[in-house]
Amino acid sequence: MDREAVGPQDSNADSNPRRTSADTGSRQRTKRGNYEGSVYRRSDGRWVAAVSLGDGKRVHRYAKTRADAATKLAAVLKTAQDQLPIPPERGTVGQFLEDWLANTAKRTVRPSTFVSYEGLVRVHLVPELGKVPLIKLSPQHVERMINRKLAAGLSPRRVEYMRAVLRRALNDALRWGLVARNVATLVTPPRAERYEIRPLDPEQARRFLDTVRGDRLEALYSVALAVGLRQGEALGLRWQDVDFDKGVIYVRRALQRIGGSLQLVEPKTTRSRRAVVLPTTVTTALQQHRARQVAERLAAGSEWIDADLVFCTPMGRPLDASNVTHAFQKHLARAGLPRQRFHDLRHACASLLLAQGVSPRVVMEILGHSQVALTLDTYSHVLPSLTAEAAARMAAILSPGPTVPQGG
Repeated sequence: MDREAVGPQDSNADSNPRRTSADTGSRQRTKRGNYEGSVYRRSDGRWVAAVSLGDGKRVHRYAKTRADAATKLAAVLKTAQDQLPIPPERGTVGQFLEDWLANTAKRTVRPSTFVSYEGLVRVHLVPELGKVPLIKLSPQHVERMINRKLAAGLSPRRVEYMRAVLRRALNDALRWGLVARNVATLVTPPRAERYEIRPLDPEQARRFLDTVRGDRLEALYSVALAVGLRQGEALGLRWQDVDFDKGVIYVRRALQRIGGSLQLVEPKTTRSRRAVVLPTTVTTALQQHRARQVAERLAAGSEWIDADLVFCTPMGRPLDASNVTHAFQKHLARAGLPRQRFHDLRHACASLLLAQGVSPRVVMEILGHSQVALTLDTYSHVLPSLTAEAAARMAAILSPGPTVPQGG
């Protein structure tokens, strides 16, 4: 068999399947060092990429052509250089997904995201695709899984999330040279009905705030509605994040339930970490809330849990999001307003800002969106009225002024 040392820089070398003895003789007599690697052709015609990783482990990758073998070798070397685990090439989808969860996803996604990934893999992906050899996984396998899940009554949005997790895992498999293509990207996702946003209008927003006035969580509803914090961001606020002198709050973390306990975690995205200027009405509401909390702390005495949370139970413990949402919906009913999710207060904030002519870029910064296109896409329902108003303003600017009589 013919062998030759190959590193990442050699992956595009010529694909001549045979070398003369003069070309290869000296290479065959030279022992490969760790991380050098070699590509050779077996007697059955298959190409093999092999490399020693320095810990007694030797990795082999197989391919039909020398170029493919060299590409796989380069991927293994890159993975080893990045100090990432190298999954076995020959294995099932189930084995790969379990290894991917434990060694890749767990350290690269937020804890709450990992919990959802693990649940989807364990409950859906492994039972459906786990026994399929990874290298034989096809778009048809994924397509049939999607159809079965939809037929079983799962929502299109849930099934699409399932496909998205598989796609992310297979992207890593592709990068590591374990698969030749990401078959999940070749499957059309199920059509999910988009949630119709019906946020509170200005009159409804005022009515809601009138209804919650005096409630111990009045400031929480004011913050969510006026500056559009996500529920977890609002519940994760600490007093050290509030600057009353500047009238600013700093979003630095979010409260989430992970593994049965409430924990403070990193915000959703890099842009989610932000400073938000507060309307004076919200600053006042927070000051009143702080005074109320001081009274609760005194009443609780030694039973008070000091977590520095702005919004907490009368004993200082974190608030459960489901309980907050339940109370919120009770207030909506009292105000005679339609039932909504707590998250819809964030939508109301954005819609009210855009309706007042605030730049989408500024709205993006307030909400902590990753890009302005997300803001415009999410709140496209507000744009028709804005474009009509813009047209009216342009007409007013360009309309001819009153005719000035000629003197004489």
